[in-house]
Amino acid sequence: MVPLTPVADLGIQSVFLDPTGANLGAWQPGTFPGFTVMNEHGAPSWFELHTRDHATAMAFNRSVFHWETTAVSDTDEFRYTVMRHPSGDGELAGIMDAAAFLPDGVPSSWAIYWEVTDADATMAQVKKLGDSVVMEAEDTPYGRLATVTDPAGAVFKLRTAP
Repeated sequence: MVPLTPVADLGIQSVFLDPTGANLGAWQPGTFPGFTVMNEHGAPSWFELHTRDHATAMAFNRSVFHWETTAVSDTDEFRYTVMRHPSGDGELAGIMDAAAFLPDGVPSSWAIYWEVTDADATMAQVKKLGDSVVMEAEDTPYGRLATVTDPAGAVFKLRTAP
């Protein structure tokens, strides 16, 4: 979609579709390293792919990005795999088999979770600014999660750590 493109001396970017149809951006650092902070207020805390073709997504990410992965669950009811941090300390992203709930015509897609101190307060601010709440905040084993949209309609997720 966007070929390898230098961004001054900051780095090189590209945007492409993976074999499951998900948009994906890649960044090769130059003088700008990209994300350097995770799991702090206002920083990314998780990345997640929802796809109808879990096996193809896994093969692609292992091959292209050299992901080391762990299956959290591998049943027809719930298939989810996480990418382990290269240092071996923690996990960075997940791939969910969404075949059972992704509506027809909706392509595979990546979601970003932004860490916030209080998901409910942040969601209230989103509403106050006139943006939309897709999913109200709810407690999960991974923290309090909500899904919202920005003024341009981009969907993203909020997370307050458990």
